[in-house]
Amino acid sequence: MLISPPARHHGVLGLHFAFTDEQEDIRAAVREFCQKEFEPELARELDRREEFPWELYRRACKLGFIGIHFPEEYGGAGYGYVEAAIVAEEMCRADSTLGTALILSDIGCDVIMHFGTEEQKEHYLSLVAGGKGLSAIALTEPARGSHLSARLDTRAVREGDGWTINGVKTLITNAPIASFYITLCQTDVQVEPPYRGQTLFIVDAGTPGLEASQIRDKMGIRASPTGEVSYSDVHVSKEALVGQLNRGFYHALAFLDESRVEIAAQALGIAEGALDRALRYAREREAFGRKLIEIQAISHKLAEMATKIEATRLVVYKAAWLLDQGR
Repeated sequence: MLISPPARHHGVLGLHFAFTDEQEDIRAAVREFCQKEFEPELARELDRREEFPWELYRRACKLGFIGIHFPEEYGGAGYGYVEAAIVAEEMCRADSTLGTALILSDIGCDVIMHFGTEEQKEHYLSLVAGGKGLSAIALTEPARGSHLSARLDTRAVREGDGWTINGVKTLITNAPIASFYITLCQTDVQVEPPYRGQTLFIVDAGTPGLEASQIRDKMGIRASPTGEVSYSDVHVSKEALVGQLNRGFYHALAFLDESRVEIAAQALGIAEGALDRALRYAREREAFGRKLIEIQAISHKLAEMATKIEATRLVVYKAAWLLDQGR
């Protein structure tokens, strides 16, 4: 199923707990895609080799799953965060490694979608949604972690008609394979508090002085690469600045608020996948002359899992809905 733009509904929203027919169609389409494409052996092999699922990414883009919440004019399907959460939930329910890798292929693009120039949106959002390149957002630093309100060690200094960046970012999703890096830099080293002097820049892969490496042997989800990005006299033009000068901290916080909902949807999907597998095993495995599912202690544990998952679903989709309402 190719994802089409959403129908627009008007009127007063009542309290209900049902997805629209469109949203159910999206869920069914993602589930069908995962059943056909997420082969267990492929997932194990890519995880073992620590390789990104490039072919799956391109197929998911063709179906409109990647960047589903991007505006249509920038290559997206024009939906919202509820639909993005549905995609994340279903993909991670099918497989945590492949699902996470695909969902994070557009990480950080919300910053460009909300604060970027028209030229930045047309180029970078279309690039990712069109299956031609991955994004990365570089916030975390070796000495400061993700404590963004501190004074950053990565600095950007005006030089000519652009900026020169020096510093290191670590634990960056898609670091070794991204086409561009949305990088948070300290642009005012005197201001107090320090976060009032931070700015975001887009740095294209291949820019002289930019190097990215991969962190190997992670505990899991190895098809989604994580690594380090270093900047040594990396020069970018003034057009690379995203949003407002010295407002990067606030732009990054807006992204983090939105990404946490998507990450919660991923966790929801992973939990559902675990329950699916546990139920299947309990229904097939026999012990003491009966199925495991018939043993009361086992069924109680499964029921508790299902209850916690349902509670999580309500919170996740309420948060996604609130984002779509601009709240």
